Amino acid sequence: QRAVDAGLIPRFGHVDATTGGESHRYSLSLDAWSRHDGRGWAALAYAIDYHLDLISNFTYALDQDNGDQFEQYDSRRVYGGHFEYDMPASLTSLDGALRVGAELRLDDIEPVALYRTRARERFDTIRRDDVRQTQYAVYLSHDQRWTGWLRTEAGLRFDHLDFSVDSDLPANSGDETDSIVGPKLTVVLGPWAETEFFLNAGRGFHTNDARGTTIRVDPTDGSTPVQPVDPIVPAIGYEVGFRTAAVPKAQFSAALWNLDIDSELLFVGDGGITEPSRATRRYGVELGAYWTPLESMIVDADYSWSHARFTESDPAGDFIPGAVETVVSVGLSIQRETGWFGGARWRYFGPAPLIEDNSVRSNSTSTVNAQAGYRFSPRLSVMASVFNLFDAEANDISYFYESQLPGESQPVADIHFHPAEPRTLRVAA
Repeated sequence: QRAVDAGLIPRFGHVDATTGGESHRYSLSLDAWSRHDGRGWAALAYAIDYHLDLISNFTYALDQDNGDQFEQYDSRRVYGGHFEYDMPASLTSLDGALRVGAELRLDDIEPVALYRTRARERFDTIRRDDVRQTQYAVYLSHDQRWTGWLRTEAGLRFDHLDFSVDSDLPANSGDETDSIVGPKLTVVLGPWAETEFFLNAGRGFHTNDARGTTIRVDPTDGSTPVQPVDPIVPAIGYEVGFRTAAVPKAQFSAALWNLDIDSELLFVGDGGITEPSRATRRYGVELGAYWTPLESMIVDADYSWSHARFTESDPAGDFIPGAVETVVSVGLSIQRETGWFGGARWRYFGPAPLIEDNSVRSNSTSTVNAQAGYRFSPRLSVMASVFNLFDAEANDISYFYESQLPGESQPVADIHFHPAEPRTLRVAA
């Protein structure tokens, strides 16, 4: 931000002109299914080839001799699939169904690496690893209507992960496994007067980087002890709310929710990576409205507010950096089989804390996108879209950390941002 304010670079400029990179993702999938007499199965198999070669520089010149540029390299193949079978299975005289399934995913990564670079030329390897990560899962759920106004869906899921890391630093090589059981429950009451109430509860998880589960020493110096992280981080969520179509031509919904996560992943600016941190609790409210005043016109609106905090005490503070508190979206759409069509959407992202003590916050972001077109037939149309219609100087994301610009004598704590695209016109047919 200070470089832009001082006129050293334009808002869409750069400090390091040699950052950038390339990526590709090719995938092939096969679906198969069958259904007869209320019973059926579905299967999916897929294969993915993924490559990322990204040159970044987040702190610019903390290293006055070589600069702070680094390269993230990831080359992997992913194989997987799932199979699901469902059949009628009622515990009463009313409808009921049982669903069982299994999933498999294998990530074969050769390699995932981090290099130090100057003008895209490697001069040092921070770490280089070959990783195999396999995830197995089985699940079952039962959907039962008990009365005309009560329905439940109860489920249970088991996930198991195997991590194998072959590191260029032998101390950081190894194997890890972890498993988790996730129960889930949905209760639906109603409908009464086109209105129903619902309660959802369940246990889920996120995984940490496989390399973090086997790490023992800091790869930057090869000797400083590092505590490995758990492969699986549990999360428990609850939600209660209602949805209604009691108002003609309209639908409304509202929900109160809570989410507890045993460890949050946070972005580390000087390393360009995410790392595990303290446990967190988030709760909030979500509101939605959907209105069709005319057959060809749709108006929709969504509002979300959340309260996000670390639950473990720390002198740094309990705010979660980057956790946006308020999000609003309002849209208007006109669609016809032939003739003119179009619409517009306003999106608002409120301020967010950028450090744990909330002393630095991001600015809010407000943008409008619009489109208009003409449909000659169901298969032929032309359309023009304008992104950021009012050319707002908004940021897609902001961070706060120390960096050192070329010519500066010492690091400075400042806001670093990625600007939202300026007013942009795109035409498609």
